[in-house]
Amino acid sequence: MIGKQPTGAIEGVQISAVSHEGLSVSINGKPGRLAIITDDGQVIASGKDVAREAQAVAVNSYRNFLQGKGFLRILSNPIKAGNAGAVEEA
Repeated sequence: MIGKQPTGAIEGVQISAVSHEGLSVSINGKPGRLAIITDDGQVIASGKDVAREAQAVAVNSYRNFLQGKGFLRILSNPIKAGNAGAVEEA
């Protein structure tokens, strides 16, 4: 668990993270968007809101780990229905 996690599993896709910038994604060097997609392919949310939410959950999980509370589950608040399907540029 401690140590560097393997990355590079999705050919052509690079996900990057900078603590003060958040998450971003590129596909073959071109900007992309992170999205929440249902099993049947419906896009629920995409763009900067998804990236911010994913980073917040990851950071809170890591903080719990550092505090010796790594066993606790971190949940985000549900994305508001008004943003469903909203597309934002990454």
